Amino acid sequence: MSVRLPLRAAARVPRPQNLHCLPSLRARYATSPTEREPQKTLPEAEIFDKTARPGIYYERPKHQRDLPPLQSKWPAIFALGVVGMSAWAVFMVFVTNQEKLSSSVMQQIMNTIRENPELRQVLGEAIRPEPVWWMNGDPWISGAIHMPGGNIDLSFRVKGHKGAGTLYFTSIRREKGKPFEILRFKVIADDGTEVNINPSRPS
Repeated sequence: MSVRLPLRAAARVPRPQNLHCLPSLRARYATSPTEREPQKTLPEAEIFDKTARPGIYYERPKHQRDLPPLQSKWPAIFALGVVGMSAWAVFMVFVTNQEKLSSSVMQQIMNTIRENPELRQVLGEAIRPEPVWWMNGDPWISGAIHMPGGNIDLSFRVKGHKGAGTLYFTSIRREKGKPFEILRFKVIADDGTEVNINPSRPS
């Protein structure tokens, strides 16, 4: 005996009639166009018939005072120039005097007067140039030594253990290639004694 079960009918879902009335179910992406906003009304353009002028940015002081007068810099510049030139002149004088002291002419003159017996009787032993305080203890040599031009003219103070005096030396070269000729070579002591020195050739 067979049992027959009743077959179930497939359930049917009612289909809506108005599908076009449903909202769209499609996904909206960022690239999808959005709804346009309403256009804004632009302000009216303002037309000027003259150029614009800048306004005052700050309030000007009521009490105005004069600017201080500019001080001239020329006096300071002139003073610095005078000091610089004076220092340069003193330096050149010192250097020139040192060149005369270390010259061969000066050394030969000193050797000659130290060996002169007559001068040693007047000034004594240890005859040497007399130093001066304003040359920092060095002797002051007046005159010039111009060997290429053939002219030597010197005068300076000398002293020994007995006394002191002033030495005068003048020598020239009349022609190029010839030896120097002594015109004056003497020492005048402070007491008035004059000693003439006549070497063969001091230069």
